[in-house]
This record gives sequence, C-alpha cells and structure tokens, in this order.
Amino acid sequence: MTKNENDYGLSPEKSLATISAPSIQYLPPRPKNYNPKIAVIGTGGISEYHLKAYQKCGFQVVALANRTLAKAKVLRDKYFPAASVHEDFHEILNIDEIEVIDVTPHPLERLPILYDCLKTGKHVLSQKPFVLDIEDGKKLADLADRKGRKIAVNQNGRWAPHFSYMRNAIAQGLIGEVASIDFSLQWDQTWIKGIPTFEKMDNLILFDFAIHWFDITACMMNDQKPKSIYASTVHHAHQSYNPPALASVIIDYPETQVRMSFNGHCTNGEEDTTTIVGTAGTLRSRGPGLNDQPNMEIHLQNGSTHIPLKGSWFESGFQGTMSELLCSIEEDRDPYHSARNNLKTLELCFAAEKSAKLGKPVNLSNNN
Repeated sequence: MTKNENDYGLSPEKSLATISAPSIQYLPPRPKNYNPKIAVIGTGGISEYHLKAYQKCGFQVVALANRTLAKAKVLRDKYFPAASVHEDFHEILNIDEIEVIDVTPHPLERLPILYDCLKTGKHVLSQKPFVLDIEDGKKLADLADRKGRKIAVNQNGRWAPHFSYMRNAIAQGLIGEVASIDFSLQWDQTWIKGIPTFEKMDNLILFDFAIHWFDITACMMNDQKPKSIYASTVHHAHQSYNPPALASVIIDYPETQVRMSFNGHCTNGEEDTTTIVGTAGTLRSRGPGLNDQPNMEIHLQNGSTHIPLKGSWFESGFQGTMSELLCSIEEDRDPYHSARNNLKTLELCFAAEKSAKLGKPVNLSNNN
C-alpha cells in the first residue's frame, strides 16, 4: 500500500508545539468606587450562594426579606449580622438608602416584586429564568428605562470561569468564526426528588437547568440569528424524580450548529464537557461537574496549551452578576446581562420547550 492508503480514514498529523497562554480577561469585573447598600428579597436555598459571594466581594447587604422570618435571620446572622430582616418586602422598598435589590423567588411570585422594585426607583437583579412570558420581560425593561434604573438577570453562568473564558476568547477572535458548539453533561440531580417546586416542572432540564446553556449560547453567538431549534426530552424508566431527566437540543444558525446533550440522572461517573470549534482553533473545557472545570484547552494552528482556571461557577458566577450590575450603574451603561439582552435567551428556551412538546423543529427565522 502507498502511504496515503495506510492513512486512509485518519486525520492528518498535527503539530504538538506548546504555545504561550493567550491574554484573555475572564474574571468578574469590579466597580471602582461604587458600593451601594443592597437588599435581598427571598432567602431560599440559592440565596446563600448570593450572600456568600457578596460577603467575599465586600458588598453592603443591609436588609433581607422572607415570608418565613426565621430563614432570613439564619442567613443574616451567618453573612451580614448588621442587616435588618423583614417579613414584608415592601418595608425594604421604603428604605431610601437601599439602591439595589436582588430578587430571588421563583418566576410567578417574583414578577410583581420586580415591578414594585422598579416603580419605587430601585436598581434590580432578577433571578433566572427571568420571566415566563416574553412580553412581561419587555414591559419590565421598558419600565426600567422610564425610571432610569437598571434591571439585570442573574445568568451567573456567564461568569463561570470556563464559560467566561470562552465567550471572551470568541469575542477577541482567538479561534476565528465559530463553526460548532457542543455541550455534553451527565450529572446527578436526584437531590430534587420530593421537592414540589421541581417535581411539578414539565421541563425541568430544558427550563430550569438548560436556561444557562441557552444563555451562554446566545452570548457566544452574539448577534447571529438562529434559524431553527429542535429539542427532545425522555423520561427514563428507572429515574427517581418525575420530570424527564434526559434532554437534547440542536440549534441551527446560518453557518453554525449548537448541540446540547443532558442527562440529569447520572449517579456514577459525572462529566461536563464543552467543545467549541472555530475556523482558526478549538476551545475545550471538561470536568466532573459545572462547578469543577479546572483547565481550558486551547488548540490553535501554531500549537496547543492548557491553562489552569481561577475561580468556580458558584463563586465567580454569583460575584459576576452583581459586580457587573454595579459597574453598569457606576458607568451609566446597560449591564451585559440586562433584561432586554436576556430576552434572546428566553426565546431559545421557550422555543426548545415548544419543540419538545410538538416533537419537531421550531422555525426561529420569524423571530429575527
């Protein structure tokens, strides 16, 4: 056989040269001189990560509200002992010195709170998923504009170290034009068993979890308009909770395809991998979970390198959402994770849910 025949079906050999680490700024921003008084409405499970991040950043949380006052007191005592606690969140709205409010309850009960916060002239950080209806999101963004206030969405995955590195590397043109993005996740979410809020969700994976992956897709694809989306969910016969634990998504752009694979019922051998292939290189991150992505692989035409990443999703992510909101207020500009920006994420998410229900692709061209 000739050499070419021996190499049939194999990729051409590549250079194994090691290159220097590119200069990519991926850590959360910090305001220069602005450190306003902050309140948190809702002290459920996720709020502890918010408070832990704010404490580490040196932010001033001065009030907490929860319908169960005891929950607010526990977190107050742990993170911000000098803060006041309130059973009625309206009391917080009447405290003039509070400029920024983090609103954490679930979407249905959160919506009227967001309106009240903006109407009283507060800047707002909303938990995700932002709203259940795109029109509600537009109305809140419009209200914020009329009031001269900022409203941002806690899409904390944007500042997870691996996602932040990737989106900034793409923005700087490090790997050229993006050709494909692959997300593959197998993780153990069996902790939700028996929790009514989660058990009653029709699309737990697509809506409550994958919202982060729809969001980072929208960030990485920037102004490109998606053509169609196809999503599928499957309920495994032996899974321990009610909503389907298996899901997949394909999003077609004019010259790019994004593929997502989710298994939320992997109790052994968990792994989370992201691979982005561009016209001039490839980025890859992998680890045992979304909060443990220790290195960034970079493969360019002149060689490859592995870069240790600082921080973690549940630290950097929650620091980033509040820090970027404060920076936007200080600099008088739109926050990167503004409510209006987040509507692109919700459009992908809602279209995926619709596709899974219909069992066929959904055309997104009419949304562009």
